[in-house]
Amino acid sequence: MARHHSVIRLAILAALALSFAPPPQIARAQESTEVKRKLKVQVQPVYPELARRMNIHGKVRLEVTIGADGAVKNIHCLGGHPLLVGPAQDAVRGWKYEPGPKETSVIVEVNFE
Repeated sequence: MARHHSVIRLAILAALALSFAPPPQIARAQESTEVKRKLKVQVQPVYPELARRMNIHGKVRLEVTIGADGAVKNIHCLGGHPLLVGPAQDAVRGWKYEPGPKETSVIVEVNFE
């Protein structure tokens, strides 16, 4: 019975620790074209509960194509854990950049810690 209570306490402490974990960080790398576009709207990715429970963390690298209107047109994954790629892509799809004279691309890193 005492072991059962210890397991419950441990589970509660783990759940509390996860609830206070910092959100994923996003680092934007150099744009691959000469035109610099400022990010106007940045949606934060959701850390998947399964990845959290499995203690999976790391970076997801994405190549993002931005249309002239500033909307994200295409996302190509360059690397990252499969459980983290989907949430990173979902967040970046919601990003909005300043309009520009032409379509550009940028490499984005989403860091799940």
